[in-house]
Amino acid sequence: MAPAALSEGQPATDFTLPDADGTPVTLSALRGGWVVVYFYPKDDTPGCTAESCAFRDSYEDFVEAGATVIGISSDSPESHKAFAAKHNLPFTLLSDTGGSLRKEWGIGKTLGVIPGRVTFVIDPDGVVRKRFSSQFKAAAHQAEALATITGSGATSSS
Repeated sequence: MAPAALSEGQPATDFTLPDADGTPVTLSALRGGWVVVYFYPKDDTPGCTAESCAFRDSYEDFVEAGATVIGISSDSPESHKAFAAKHNLPFTLLSDTGGSLRKEWGIGKTLGVIPGRVTFVIDPDGVVRKRFSSQFKAAAHQAEALATITGSGATSSS
């Protein structure tokens, strides 16, 4: 049986995944500040590029709000390195090769084929404060995450 989806109000399950240089990154090591974890289907595809560039373009706003931004897909560290360099992405991309974290956090597939596009906003205590899922509104993930952290503006329901 598949685990239940990680939802708002629950503690985020800890993980350790490799970054673009192969260096392990552990979620619990980031406690004490906001963390935005966005799962996206694939490096260098139109929607994923738009989503990642939206986070890039608002990166300073996240930093000013005390947040760390992390993108996760099943692509390899080498793919992430090329994707980040091509689009000047200033934040960490992690490789969930095989999709085990995606499964553990309950992120399904769209149309049974495309890995889900889901963003989690995790508070300084490690609790999920927002889960936003939208495969087709890729650039909206950044706005939803920033509004959750800063408390500004109304956000749409997921």
